[in-house]
Amino acid sequence: MESFYVIAPRAIFILGIVNLLTGLLVFFSCRCLPGSKIGAALMRKQPYRSFYKWHCHIWKIFWPSVVMHAILALTFFGWPG
Repeated sequence: MESFYVIAPRAIFILGIVNLLTGLLVFFSCRCLPGSKIGAALMRKQPYRSFYKWHCHIWKIFWPSVVMHAILALTFFGWPG
């Protein structure tokens, strides 16, 4: 079985990528985006409207990923300073 010191850096990296991707998805599915010119144009397209409906569900992936990423990073690297 691999030790914590082998698995943790990989998990931190993967969770960082998940954070980045879900953060972008949350931003682009934001409820205030349709008020902008770009958002208004996107709302006319059916694929974007389908994606827009997933906004609340994306948060359910984003926050647990952020929390796990922070816990692992603090445990592995320690408190900065």
